[in-house]
Amino acid sequence: MDLAQLLNGLAYGALLMILSSGLAMIYGLRGVMNFAHGALYMLGAYLAYEVTQRTSFWAALVLAPLLLAAVGAALELGVFRRLQHRSHIEVGLVMFGAALIIERTIVLIWGDDTLPVKAPSALDGTANVLGTDYPAYRLLIIGVAAVMAVALVLWLKRSRTGLHIRAASHDTETAKILGIDVDRVSLVVVALGAALAGLAGVLAAPYFSVQPGMGQSILIMVLIVVVAGGVGSIGGAMVAALALGLIQTAGNVWIPSVAVLVPYLVAIAVLLWRPSGLAGKRVA
Repeated sequence: MDLAQLLNGLAYGALLMILSSGLAMIYGLRGVMNFAHGALYMLGAYLAYEVTQRTSFWAALVLAPLLLAAVGAALELGVFRRLQHRSHIEVGLVMFGAALIIERTIVLIWGDDTLPVKAPSALDGTANVLGTDYPAYRLLIIGVAAVMAVALVLWLKRSRTGLHIRAASHDTETAKILGIDVDRVSLVVVALGAALAGLAGVLAAPYFSVQPGMGQSILIMVLIVVVAGGVGSIGGAMVAALALGLIQTAGNVWIPSVAVLVPYLVAIAVLLWRPSGLAGKRVA
């Protein structure tokens, strides 16, 4: 695999890393898979299209995550908090239904057509990376993911809110006894997770096509990443996302006829070797 393909794997893995970090945070605290995560990613991509038609891609990169954070807060207050004493299966089914509602609403607003989103003009060309010409926009994706990863880990480990999130994720009842406002912590986590989904959607819009169903296809990959990395572990999800991006790209190059099976084979191998995932269950 040459350098260009290696960078392609990193770019794809970077998108998965941003998405899976948000999903891992929500699972670590709430204990349920947010099956609407892919729909939020899709909504972020469509908002990127809408904003870029009116202003610029850079505005979309800021506005879409903020709008998705508001949607995440609404999901926390209207769904997660109201169903926090119900079974995980019930909550999962409700979130699956929410995903279908969001996706159908998107189709009703924007239609079934594939919509183009152009990369910023400053990043529309190529950059020279160790003698290889490579699309500059994909380097932006890798850079944004790297900054997000460092900022998120430092925030979780060194800030007071991050400490509360880690404590509540490990033991909610003990955290409440110690005076931590778990409801506020959960609101921050779900809103942030949704914002990360929106950020990934904006970055994916010029990279892939913006179309109905894009959330469902990537949700499967993100679920595999979260399970393989260790359910609830952000660090494990980040490592698994980059690894899966590279492995998937290598599969597309070397064994294209069965490349679609590669993520599932990776998940099976990891779970057989280490059922708790690469990092086990923890928040950071």
